[in-house]
Amino acid sequence: MAREIAAEVEQFQAKIAKLRDEIGRMIVGQREVIDGVILCLLADGQVLLEGVPGLGKTMLVRTLSEAIACKFSRVQFTPDMMPSDILGTNMIVEDERGNKSFEFQKGPVFTNILLADEINRATPKTQAALLEAMQEKSVTVGNTTYKLEAPFFVMATQNPLEMEGTYPLPEAQLDRFLFKINVPFPNKDELHEILKRTTAGNSPKVSAVMSKDEILSLRALAAEVPIADHVQDYALKLVLGTHPEIDGATKMVKQYVRFGSSPRGAQAVIKAAKIHAIFDGRFNVSNDDIRFAAIPALRHRTILNFEGEAENISTDDILKDLIKNTKETAGK
Repeated sequence: MAREIAAEVEQFQAKIAKLRDEIGRMIVGQREVIDGVILCLLADGQVLLEGVPGLGKTMLVRTLSEAIACKFSRVQFTPDMMPSDILGTNMIVEDERGNKSFEFQKGPVFTNILLADEINRATPKTQAALLEAMQEKSVTVGNTTYKLEAPFFVMATQNPLEMEGTYPLPEAQLDRFLFKINVPFPNKDELHEILKRTTAGNSPKVSAVMSKDEILSLRALAAEVPIADHVQDYALKLVLGTHPEIDGATKMVKQYVRFGSSPRGAQAVIKAAKIHAIFDGRFNVSNDDIRFAAIPALRHRTILNFEGEAENISTDDILKDLIKNTKETAGK
């Protein structure tokens, strides 16, 4: 049995390495971002990428869809967009006999990978159109509910809120993203390579290296990764530690945090930690996996108070301090 599990983990690693390499043919650098997006896909979660325009966020999700041979849709969010532009709408159609009836015309949400580009440029009404799809994997129009085809994966990008023309995402929608990943600006060497690929007229091509069924099978394997009680307890300590009203909260949390993470944050940490363990060649979750998952899973679920906003405190700094000051739970 142990040999079978070891073989499955090895195959998992090989498939992910192949997928990562294929994406790397198009995307320069950004290894942590690529791994984070792949992890969210395998964890059956959604991912939010934040960064200034022009960092390749759109190219990343398009490349991912090509590398796993699945349907892809892109929606450019704008202030005048309506929910029906995403979900679809009932339209009057006429048959050959002249009889008229309503027929549902599906919107771009009916896909496998949906790129919600610059999601925070749309109004809250339009942002909310994705809530059901992201959580229940379904769309309700009128009195009819339509199930979305698996795998369904939303990768949303947003510009920093300091930029003009943005609408902050509500907490309920932020909570539906497994990870929030900050996309860094490339360094000088990476910029050289980007220019070589984009200005010389020889842009690389991406081939499909994974199928939809393989994605679903990898998800099933990741869900079976065991986690010891003391490791899960450590994850819960970190999640509860984001709440300023909890006894034992750190000084930074009490001073700068208004609301802590929801239970979805704990689920996100555990799901991500299981896949990170397989990335590392293990079929069990360690405290290191929990620490890896904690910051991207909790940074958007930790809401600053007025003092934190005024002093421009980073939620990452608060979480790093929380991890540093939270003791591991001893195993039996």
